[in-house]
Amino acid sequence: MSPAPAPAEAAVPLDTSAGAPVLCLHGIGSSAAAFAPAAPLLAGPLRIIAWDAPGYAASPDPSGPPGMDGYADAAVRVLDRLGIERASLVGASWGGVIATRLVLRHPDRVAALVLADSTRGSGGAPEKAAGMRARAAELAGTGAEAFARARAPRLLSHTASAADVARVAAAMAAAIRLPGYGYAAESMAATDHGDRLAAVGVPTLVVVGEHDVVCPPAESRLIAGAIPGARYAEIPGAGHLSPQERPEAFAAAVRDFLISRTPAEEHLR
Repeated sequence: MSPAPAPAEAAVPLDTSAGAPVLCLHGIGSSAAAFAPAAPLLAGPLRIIAWDAPGYAASPDPSGPPGMDGYADAAVRVLDRLGIERASLVGASWGGVIATRLVLRHPDRVAALVLADSTRGSGGAPEKAAGMRARAAELAGTGAEAFARARAPRLLSHTASAADVARVAAAMAAAIRLPGYGYAAESMAATDHGDRLAAVGVPTLVVVGEHDVVCPPAESRLIAGAIPGARYAEIPGAGHLSPQERPEAFAAAVRDFLISRTPAEEHLR
């Protein structure tokens, strides 16, 4: 039997260090920088923390594929390092899948959950799983810059400017590399939370960009319908990267939800 990979660790480039703690988990083509536009709009009553997932941006490469459980456990270790007993989670796209798994594995560590432009995982449909697994070879063949340029236009709404698309492509190219991106893609291909969403037992907001074509509103509505008591909201004018493309509207929805749902004593920590 092969030895298990060493625990995956993660850097935390963004920490506003005040308010009730909120750990933000970025998407598969991003990094902590994805939350930079919304963070100042949330900081104050909320302490916004954003990681670079293992194998992304400033975080070291894992020694082997962490799997979805490994990413969830790595996020818990971030909370441990920061001395945080319970936090709210904001997970975007792949980060939302990690956040869902974290709630399922460690429900006592989560105060509330926000799933942004997310999905149940790619494992429920063979063609989606195969497409996800093919991404590592594509990245290896084209390089990060060409890979990012090809994907960036689908991540924003159809009204996005060429300059905005170029900024998204540059940010993606700076964040992703192998083997980390391939490990992330494999974790998505192996995951389908569809039959486990009813077990999510924390207050949940499902939010999605009106024009998201990567994880469309229909997917978010399905997720919201499956999680007991979940709220659902759409961000007008946003594509897949709603925290970046419409940070004011995104922050307003998240702030209102988390402040109304977070116990008063946690605001004082």
